Amino acid sequence: MLLFMLLFPFVNDTRSTLILLTQIFIFAIFAMSFDILLGYTGIVSFGHCMFFGIGAYSTALIFNKLDATLPNFLLGLGIGILLSALVSYIIGLLSLRLKSHFYAMLTLAVSQLFLVLAEKWRGLTHGGDGFTFSVPDIFKDRTSFYYITLFSVAAVFILLKLFTESSTGKVLKAISQNEYRAEALGYKSLHYKLIASVTAGVAASFSGALYAVSLRFINTNVFSIEVTLDALLMTMIGGIGTLAGAIAGAGIIEFLRHYLSELAMTYPIFERWTIILGFLYIVVLLGFPSGLAGFIKKFTLKKRRKEKRKREVERAA
Repeated sequence: MLLFMLLFPFVNDTRSTLILLTQIFIFAIFAMSFDILLGYTGIVSFGHCMFFGIGAYSTALIFNKLDATLPNFLLGLGIGILLSALVSYIIGLLSLRLKSHFYAMLTLAVSQLFLVLAEKWRGLTHGGDGFTFSVPDIFKDRTSFYYITLFSVAAVFILLKLFTESSTGKVLKAISQNEYRAEALGYKSLHYKLIASVTAGVAASFSGALYAVSLRFINTNVFSIEVTLDALLMTMIGGIGTLAGAIAGAGIIEFLRHYLSELAMTYPIFERWTIILGFLYIVVLLGFPSGLAGFIKKFTLKKRRKEKRKREVERAA
């Protein structure tokens, strides 16, 4: 699959397709960060957009105030990551001692606080109108930026895969299944939950920075709860607790969003394409609660069992 993605620009280099794939890669990183919380730790966050927005605004403001150079991009990226790590640590420290729904409510409240701050501090953020900014030349070329986002999503996937398969990741999985039993075994659940919270916040901030660069425009929409709901939908459709599922979910949602928006230009019925996504979410919850990855896993296991039984019957005969 990676090889196909590497060769894709040589097969089809149309601007709209490269932009679509770039958005898929960016939101795949965001969905994976959300899955670290929901799928691997069992923590629900309604304000995950806050970290996405922090990363986006940190990069955008640096480019707006300073020159559009790669060192300044790294500076903005670093500031966003540090702020996201700090905020996620503080929120986790305040709420993760209690039940997970307190974390969900606190992240939602703080994310709305960031939204209000961004809307009211017009001297810095220009409020809901937002502002445009310049980016380094390497980011202006769509093919170059395509490869940057492709390598980014691959790198984040590998790092998060190593994280989830490490001893820390296994403890997080145990906590998500039975927190009391994990604590009885001597593991401090708060410590591990904080690690997951900071890791997810940092990854989300990175995706936000790439998102801002891809648009060369920023406004307060990056702090809206719809961004979090998108991540939830991507994770649910792809399969909770599977990083590959989060990538697949991001691809499905962004693909549908792009083509339903195009259809809306010709067929007015598709103007309310968000309703279609909502209907899709309901269908997934009712028909495929384990998501695409879970469905494929069950289908594969079922097929293997049938083949095993068939071999046993043939041996008995």
